[in-house]
Amino acid sequence: MKAFARSTVTLAAALVASFAALPVLAQEVTLKFHHIWNPQAMASVNVITPWCDKVAAESNNRIKCQIFPAMSMGGTPAQLVDQVKDGVVDLVITLPGYTAGRFPTTEAFELPFMCNSAEAGARAAWDYFGKYSAKEFPGTKILATWVHDEGYIHTRDKQIKTLADFKGLKMRAPTRQTNKLLTSLGASPVGMPLPAIPDAVSKGTIDGFLLPWEVMPSLKLHEMVKFHSETDPTRPALYSSVFIFGMNQAKFDSLPADLKAVIERNSGAAFSQSIGKIWDGSQAAGRKAAQERGNTFHTIPASELDNWVKASDPLYTEWVADMDKKGLNGKQMLQDAKDLLAKYKK
Repeated sequence: MKAFARSTVTLAAALVASFAALPVLAQEVTLKFHHIWNPQAMASVNVITPWCDKVAAESNNRIKCQIFPAMSMGGTPAQLVDQVKDGVVDLVITLPGYTAGRFPTTEAFELPFMCNSAEAGARAAWDYFGKYSAKEFPGTKILATWVHDEGYIHTRDKQIKTLADFKGLKMRAPTRQTNKLLTSLGASPVGMPLPAIPDAVSKGTIDGFLLPWEVMPSLKLHEMVKFHSETDPTRPALYSSVFIFGMNQAKFDSLPADLKAVIERNSGAAFSQSIGKIWDGSQAAGRKAAQERGNTFHTIPASELDNWVKASDPLYTEWVADMDKKGLNGKQMLQDAKDLLAKYKK
């Protein structure tokens, strides 16, 4: 009996040892990535897919993306911030400005005539975000933040050349601050997210819209308008919008240390700046499609832009006052945003 007991113990010890010697199965994770663009859009091709491919390669395919383009998981673009916060999805790219007034600190970069370089704007936005805006996104790990390239004016039936030309026009804008900008210029703003623009233009719900060039071809918007008004390139752009690339914080926290490190290496200041550079480089292709169609272009000269700047100047005072009411130092925040843009301008 004693011999049998000893042999049983020996066998059990051997089994434990053998199991301990087996390699531990490495954790794999599939991240649900929801966003607003169709698969052919510049952001899909040049930002989203490359990022997913890179984290897959660096993790030996232990991190995989399941991409849901063009809001194919349901909901509206404005709901993406909550979808990632609540863990409905793991990753999103969206515009905080789609939810008017909910993320007011980020609006510093959406005020008119702030910057004309997406690369510099992205680097500045990342620094500013860490100081002022991160607390507005509980439950979300921000992987990158940036602004798009210069926003221009695109109209169906009438060329915009002067401030007076805005009067009576129904114009789309993406954010609260750009809606206020349009009002200050004399237009009637119509707020809507990007995917709604083609239908609104075709039905005559709007006469035109504010957009950067990069997104025009993927929605064939250059085929729906005839006129494009660009601003003097020596001046800051008419407007910019802020983007965030966010990950559900609980999902990130659940990853093993080595996979967390992969995500960390593919996020942050340098990554944000690289996305801004991609946006800057996208202008030519978007503009070319409109040129080839024979659309009409006009550059608003600096002398005329001075009138637009003066008309929209109250927006700065209003935003600063809004921040002050929230117990923040609006004047300092605006100055920080301007100083950061100047710091990273090339």
